[in-house]
Amino acid sequence: MSDDSIHRPPRFTSPDENELKVLARELLCTESTMVVATCGAESAWAAPVYFVYRSGALYFFSDPTSRHIRDAQGAQSCAASVHGSRAESWREIRGIQMSGRVIRAPLGLEAVHAVRSYLDKFPFTREWLVSELREDVEAFRKRFGVQLFKFDPTLVYYLDNRFRFGFRAAVRLDPPPG
Repeated sequence: MSDDSIHRPPRFTSPDENELKVLARELLCTESTMVVATCGAESAWAAPVYFVYRSGALYFFSDPTSRHIRDAQGAQSCAASVHGSRAESWREIRGIQMSGRVIRAPLGLEAVHAVRSYLDKFPFTREWLVSELREDVEAFRKRFGVQLFKFDPTLVYYLDNRFRFGFRAAVRLDPPPG
């Protein structure tokens, strides 16, 4: 990082609604890890998972017996966050805070597209599949004991200290184009 970027003044103009959508979508498409936060009978819990953003939802694979999935399935809502992984100063912190629900992704075309997007985003996961297995939810379930889940956000905030310290604004996640 150069000295001038450390001392660069923050941007004080707030983004408009369209710019917020673009910034949020860009972050969701470039970052790889989402933290799912739940609260169950034992206590609060947070679990990082690889995810893919598609059609306004975030898809991830998890063991259905894991604590975050058990807690999420028993709750009306849970939370998730995604943040930029390369912030070297407070001025570069940006992220997304969400509340919503975790549900098992329905089988069918939606799941097929989500799995394909997941394999494209995380090509190393292809190595885990035997070449004869189809690239689908069932292949992952059989091989690893995991299932495809969907975080369906109901409330989303985009935060970005590049605009000003503590900048946060509600954003509506429209399905990405294409």
